[in-house]
Amino acid sequence: MKIGLLVVTHDPTGRYINQFKVHKSFLSSLYDDIYLTVSDRSAETWKEELQEAKMVGKIIPKLGVAHARREVVKLGLAGECDFFHYVDLDRLLTWCTAFPEELEKTVTKIPDNPFTILGRTERAFMTHPEDWRETEKITNKICSLVLAKEVDITAGSCSFSRESATYIEKLSKNSMTDAEWPMIIHRIARKKVAYLECEGLEYHSEVNNMTISRPEVENWLGILKLAYIISESAVKTGKELNG
Repeated sequence: MKIGLLVVTHDPTGRYINQFKVHKSFLSSLYDDIYLTVSDRSAETWKEELQEAKMVGKIIPKLGVAHARREVVKLGLAGECDFFHYVDLDRLLTWCTAFPEELEKTVTKIPDNPFTILGRTERAFMTHPEDWRETEKITNKICSLVLAKEVDITAGSCSFSRESATYIEKLSKNSMTDAEWPMIIHRIARKKVAYLECEGLEYHSEVNNMTISRPEVENWLGILKLAYIISESAVKTGKELNG
């Protein structure tokens, strides 16, 4: 049973490259393959890193996180893994730093379900900035109602089988995938969507903060817009096929 790691990044300043190198050996011990898409506006040092034999990498146009996530799924499906663990790079780095043992245990549980939403414990959720918490609470409530179980949908990580990945590759089209992917599996593939809380998806300001500085009110508005898009996708994805 081969498990692949799917990771995306847009890193113009190269802020993540050294941390990634520190944890690369550990990650290679957890996963059979590592797949990474890097935006074409990322630091040049990432191109060198992608040459590593243990990793399958691809430089892609900067067209948003949803596009990057879909591209890394395609990259993974070109390989031979049976299951995949998707996680945003900044989330992966904080997980490796603070809770490596939990990450290791989480990987062993991936084959248990066709799709698992990996969310945050209450403690991990509360480490995030106020604007993230208050807006994401609404998104999580809507997604929880749709799935009939309490979930944290916006933590930037999930796992799924190869079969689920083929559904995602074929059907994902939304501008945000956080709720779209589990709803594709729930409504269209009609497979179980499980949920697992993780401490390692906590917030570290030096790693997880936004790289663009802007007024606080704009931060709130921007995150609120994303929350609406994700929430709407939870309600609408698959409805056109299932009525």
